[in-house]
Parts: sequence; C-alpha cells; structure tokens
Amino acid sequence: MKALLCKSLDGPGSLVIEELPDPVAGVGDVIVNVRAAALNFFDTLITRGNYQTKPELPFSPCGEIAGEVAAVGPGVSGWQPGQRVMAYLGFGGARSRVAVPAERLIALPDAVGFEAASGVPITYGTALHGLRERGGLRAGETVAVLGAAGGAGLAAVEIAKLLGARVIAVASNAEKLAVCRAHGADETVSSEKGDLKEVLRALTAGNGVDVVYDCVGGAMAEPAFRALAWKGRYLVVGFASGDIPKVPFNLFLLKGAAAIGVFWGEAMRRNPAEYRADMAFALEAVAQGRLKPHVHATHAVAQFADAFGQLERREAIGKVVLTGW
Repeated sequence: MKALLCKSLDGPGSLVIEELPDPVAGVGDVIVNVRAAALNFFDTLITRGNYQTKPELPFSPCGEIAGEVAAVGPGVSGWQPGQRVMAYLGFGGARSRVAVPAERLIALPDAVGFEAASGVPITYGTALHGLRERGGLRAGETVAVLGAAGGAGLAAVEIAKLLGARVIAVASNAEKLAVCRAHGADETVSSEKGDLKEVLRALTAGNGVDVVYDCVGGAMAEPAFRALAWKGRYLVVGFASGDIPKVPFNLFLLKGAAAIGVFWGEAMRRNPAEYRADMAFALEAVAQGRLKPHVHATHAVAQFADAFGQLERREAIGKVVLTGW
C-alpha cells in the first residue's frame, strides 16, 4: 500500500510517499480502503512536533478518513466488506489502507460522498461538542465565530445556525465572508477592519455576544472576550494564528464570564457514546442537506505539498482533502 509519511519533524515539506506492507486486521480491527482523507490545520503542526499529540516517528498525517471496509478482524461483528464508512483516527489516515478499531467506524448514508464525509468528524464533532455540550448554546442566543471560513469555523457557523442561534462570522476577506453567508451566517465581520469589540457590540445593540467560538487565538481574542455579554461563554477551540493569547483575569469577573476549553479528541476518547451520537446527528443532517460540508479542494496524494500549502497560507475555505491513491 502507499503511505504519506512524516519521518522527521521538519514540517509538511519533509513528507515522503512510500510503499508499505498492507495492514493486517487484529482483534477488534477493521481494514478500510481509504477513498478520502481530510487535512486539518493541526496537520501542519503535528508534522513539526508542535501539536499536543506527538506520534512516534514515522507516522502518517490526516486524522479523519472515509472509505470502504476491506476486511474485518477477529471479534468484530456488524461490519462487512464493501460497507461505506468514515472514522476519526487522530492521525495516520494518509494511507491507501488503514486498520481502524471497529468502535471508531461510523456507517455512511448513501447520500453522503467520501470527500464530504472525510471532513465531518473533527470539524462538526468539535462544533457539536463545543457549542452544545461545552457552551450550552440555546436557541436565540448570538454566537461569534472567529476564523469562520476555515474548516473548523465554517462547521461552527453551520452547527450554531442549526441549533437556532444568530451567527456572526469573523474572517479576513470578502471571499471568505461570502462563503460564511452562504453557509448560514446572519452577519459577517472583517477581522482586518475596525475594532472587533466595538463591531460585535454594535451588532448586538450593545448587549454583547453570548458565545465566542475561537479557532484562531492571537490578537482577536481579547477584543472578542471584551465583547461578551453578561455570563457569556468563550470557547477556546484552537490557535490557527500561532499565538496563544493572554486575557486579563479581571474580565472574567466583570462579565461573570467563563472561558471553556474545547478538546474534542480527548472528549471523544473519554465518551465514545457522545462521539457516535454526534456523528449520527451530523451525517443525517448532511444527507438531508441541512449541513453542507464545504470542500475547498481535493488533491491527489502525490500533490500533498499543494494541499498543505493551502492550509499554511491560510487560503483554504472549508476542508482540504487528499484522494486519488
């Protein structure tokens, strides 16, 4: 089988494609023929050793896949060769075949294609866990999504809207903001123009936003926190800017506010039932057209440098997917 491998922590440019032996299904495992593997911004970090997950070298990037069951191992029931599936792996998905623990597999509805499905677990899973479980989002509340045009942000725009919220999308340029509007954002704000705190407060008649969903960190964090309403919730999702912000603690007191960490991968590990329920919810919504995963680009695995480049240059709107093994 072919595998995209990280053999040194020198970033995506050091990745190589090699032939490896086909995986063998162990007890409880299912072998999946990978038809699509989605990239996330953290893949640019994990290949440099700058992410909280630090796999042993060599490893493959890509934490989520979609494909077809090729074989099942001892002790596995309910899965048969040919079934269409997706799975969250954490890392290791950039291979033509992977061994997946059976409990990680989710059956794909016929109406959901492989490319779209490969980008569902992490972004929509994080949005559901963050907004619904961690943020306690209620219908009628206002959510500001920072970094709203990336894979994680765009999923949060859609999920917040699906849950009945008013959504303010914050992104860097007009093209990205137009995509956010097409995916349900009620209001859009350029992160490069004006005082973010004042703009968000103006859009909420001075009341502030109930929830901030922050995929970016950096310089936007403090003004966004200052724009929270009384008892607002600030969801810490990621740091795509590369800068982990420091927010003055007095703001928590003055606003009766909470900063809440959203670590979906660990939450999924600790509560697999929530993972399965959220994935079933998301896939049903995709099949019905209520959620519309946005694939920015698909690349043959041989063009992985172009795929990673789109992420690193902040060009991707939605997901970047590897396919074409």
